[in-house]
Amino acid sequence: MFLISAVALGVLLGLALGGRLGRLADLHLRGLWLFYLAIALQLVAFPWPLFPFEVGETPATALQLGSYACLLAVVALNLRVPGLPLAGLGMLCNLVAITSNGGHMPALPAAMHKAGLTYTGVHNNSVADAHPTLPWLVDRWAAPDWVPWGNVFSVGDVLLAVGVLWLITAAMGARLPRLLRGRPVTP
Repeated sequence: MFLISAVALGVLLGLALGGRLGRLADLHLRGLWLFYLAIALQLVAFPWPLFPFEVGETPATALQLGSYACLLAVVALNLRVPGLPLAGLGMLCNLVAITSNGGHMPALPAAMHKAGLTYTGVHNNSVADAHPTLPWLVDRWAAPDWVPWGNVFSVGDVLLAVGVLWLITAAMGARLPRLLRGRPVTP
């Protein structure tokens, strides 16, 4: 859900920097079907109240890892798109944290407490863990109260959000420094 905030902020920043919302339609990504497949896999793995079913923990973990594979494939196919390599690095950081911690993203209890989260055991793809493997990559910070749908986040989440924000503002044709603009992407 935190990506919705990054997308909204990217659109607002793009508009503030002279970009046009209609230019987003000109963004052509290769392998876009893999992106949609990744979303579908996530919805099946962690349906919350959307669907009247639940999958077990092992299938959910497998579906989640499959969704990461699809997303990273989209990044690999579109490395020239400004912001996408940074977003991919964020996804890779999260994937490393998940795979090195038994298939779940650990959340530090202190961060969970600050975010008002009280679950124990596995919740969606998260698990409370005071001593995770690779602790610098896990959900270690609480989002401020003013962030919509905010809870806990990791360095990978930050990289992913900044990459998405960069991608959107660049795709909108915002006046960005030359280094951030990148080369035009052609279909």
